[in-house]
Amino acid sequence: MRIGELAAQADVSVRSLRYYEEQGLLTSSRSASGQRHYTEDDVERVRFLQRMYAAGLSSRAIAEVLPCVETPTTQTAATAFERLVAERDRIDAHIAELAATRDALERLIAANLEHRATLDAGAGSVAAP
Repeated sequence: MRIGELAAQADVSVRSLRYYEEQGLLTSSRSASGQRHYTEDDVERVRFLQRMYAAGLSSRAIAEVLPCVETPTTQTAATAFERLVAERDRIDAHIAELAATRDALERLIAANLEHRATLDAGAGSVAAP
């Protein structure tokens, strides 16, 4: 199948497919005129890549995990496990940073509310000229 057909079946853009090829995550054969051709198996591979991206993995991380899918062995499974755990830990750290940022913003909002209450109270006690 050609690139447009794969894109439609896997529900991704043609640009995404080209990017996956650039990153070494997807391969195609080429016709004599240079058009890319894919197999039916590539539809599921692209869907798998999409799930990996949706889980927050980078192209580099996906490339490190793919050997476990392509040639599953105890070693490739262990390598994939280590990489996935590292990615989870990275995301956990990012979540903690975001939570701390949110808490700081909540403190600023509370201070703003207190300040506004002071301003509102002061406006009511101002003597008329």
